[in-house]
This record gives sequence, structure tokens and C-alpha cells, in this order.
Amino acid sequence: MMANVARLPEPPAHEPDFEDDFTAPRLREDCWIDHYLPHWTSPERSQARYDIDDSGLRLRIDADQLDWREEDAPLRVSNLQTGVFSGPAGSRRGTHRHRSDGLVVRTETPERLLWAPTAGRVDVTVSASVNEGCMLAAWFVGTEHLSEKDSGEVCIFEIDADAVGERMSHARCGVKAHSDGRLTTDMTEVGLPLDASKPHTWTAIWGPSGTIIGCEGVIVKRMPQSPSYPLFLMIDLFEIGPRSGTDTSYPKTAHIHCVRGWDAVSASDRQ
Repeated sequence: MMANVARLPEPPAHEPDFEDDFTAPRLREDCWIDHYLPHWTSPERSQARYDIDDSGLRLRIDADQLDWREEDAPLRVSNLQTGVFSGPAGSRRGTHRHRSDGLVVRTETPERLLWAPTAGRVDVTVSASVNEGCMLAAWFVGTEHLSEKDSGEVCIFEIDADAVGERMSHARCGVKAHSDGRLTTDMTEVGLPLDASKPHTWTAIWGPSGTIIGCEGVIVKRMPQSPSYPLFLMIDLFEIGPRSGTDTSYPKTAHIHCVRGWDAVSASDRQ
């Protein structure tokens, strides 16, 4: 990164309120739910594929993996998230109503919020996928358990596999309003002088004074708006589009190396 760009503030001095470096032999159930928005589909379609190795947690898209929802096909995803919420089966109440054409709950998922801050900071260290058709993303999405209006999103990053290069990579980041009329969608594509398939760290800091997104210690986007309600974190590997022609193309993978989060950082930490 260039020396004359704005630097992120240092992380808070106190211990993180949420932390996982994926050194445990199994996924920590006190931190993560290994399904992608399970209420809008069935468990066999929302279940993540992953394993843990020496460098962290490896998200996978496997050759036999089902589309997340037939209505959204072709789309396969392996995801970790820090909460779930839905109304009863058949209702329209649930986190991240991604379409407006009669979406209803298929699998009731009672409220479970493992980490859902209303303001704070998160540092996420990942290695993106370079496999055909893949995208690695991290979002904070409104839980909607208090109100359907609380649907905004802080998009920490979205990295398409074909946007990853040895010396320069590109990613999207910003805020998405979805159905929250208090927010305005503001997304930006940023160029990063790094190989995003190697470990690198993204940061989001959000609260009453706005939202800051950074990569490798450098601010890449600053916005005067932010959601002001509980959000849970989602980190997901997608395969978008038709399956690759041969099983030897699988598994398609990306790594999560470390996640650290702090609730409601002070004003000085957002400068």
C-alpha cells in the first residue's frame, strides 16, 4: 500500500469481544452457525462444506453440492454466520429478505445471536478463491429480529475470483440499503496492490459517525452513514453460474484465517 494514503486506527487496546483463529480441531459452535441463511431453504442446501487445516478454516464448494435454492440457481454457497433469525415456516419474516417475489420461510430458525453488535470494529483475515465462478465475501447484515426495517448491510468485501491478480486485485465494498429507507446504497470497486489469494486483512468500523472500510491497514472507503441496529457477520464462498465441466475442478476453496471483533468502539477509534 502507498505511504501517503489514510491509515486505519489501531485496534482497541482491550481484548476482542469476538475472536477465532480456527486453531480448534472443530468449528466453534459458540461463535458460528455453519449454514447460509437457512430459513429460506432446506438444511441440506444451506449446510456449509469446510475443513480446518494448518492455515485456518477452508471453505469449500464440492462437486456434489446442491444449489442453495432452486429459485436462485445456479448458486452454491458455503458460509459461516454469527446468528440466525426467522419467523415460523410459511411466514415472510427472516434475516436478509433478498427477493420480493413471495419469499417465505421454509425452515424455521429460532433467534440465535452469537455476535450481533450495533456498532464496533471487525478485522477479517482471508485468502480469496481463484477458482472459476467463485466469489469470497464478508458482510454484516441487519438481523431484522427487532424490525423488518433493520435490513441494511455493511459490505466489508466481495472478491470475484477473476479479479484476483499476482500484483493487483479488485474488490467491492460499501453499504447496501436493501429495504432500509434510512440508508442509501453506496458501493465502490477498489483496487488493491496485492494478491488477494494470499492472506490479507479487511477491517470495518461502523457507528453513529459513519462507516470506514479498510484493507491491510489502509482506508479504502469512508461513508457518513451506517446501520444503527444489531448486525451479524457472514463470511461466504459462492460459486455463481453453471458448474464446472469436470469433477476435477472441485473442491473450489477459500480460507478464513482469523476474525477479531470489538463491540461499540469509541469515537477516537473511528478517526
